[in-house]
Amino acid sequence: MPKAQGRHRRDPEATRASILASAQIEFAEHGLKGGRIDRIADRAKANKQLVYYYFGGKEDLYRAALEATYAEIRARETELDLSALSPVDAMKRLIEFSLDYLNSHREFIRLLADENAQGARHLHDSELAQRTNSPLLRLVSETLERGVEDGVFRKGIDPLNLYISIAGMTYFYFANGATLSAIFGRDLDRTDSIVAYRDHIVSMTINGLRV
Repeated sequence: MPKAQGRHRRDPEATRASILASAQIEFAEHGLKGGRIDRIADRAKANKQLVYYYFGGKEDLYRAALEATYAEIRARETELDLSALSPVDAMKRLIEFSLDYLNSHREFIRLLADENAQGARHLHDSELAQRTNSPLLRLVSETLERGVEDGVFRKGIDPLNLYISIAGMTYFYFANGATLSAIFGRDLDRTDSIVAYRDHIVSMTINGLRV
């Protein structure tokens, strides 16, 4: 048995994590159709058979990569501890985080685009993806309720619709930044452009929530 393979077998959790991280990069760059198990194994420095051993086929690995990507952003959102902030500051923090996270994790955008092109068929039956979304909606709902109680937010705002609106404003900016920059003649990928847009959507959203 080669030394590298022996080390991987002795540390299965590290091997599995390395393969999963490699798969996230591969599928973000090439999508499910263009993704290659050979490249994933090479990047993870693992035997290709170990990829199949831990994850099964390419479809299963792709689903695991999607789930891990969702779990990462949801864990970071939960760490924001919005309940410790005032309703207005909590909502501002969530919007700022959403934009900043996508700015530094462009692979998340590419993975979502690929999965949407496939009709989200890998996430439809993913219990993990659905579970990770529940805590976030609860945080948004609680923040809205606190805002209503404090008299700063109006009643009747649907938490899911609000989150979809925030996700749409943040996702669209980076997913379509290249074409928008070309059409309007402004480099939207510049730091000052991103900061200005972040301030804009924070202001617009908060004003829309106010009584």
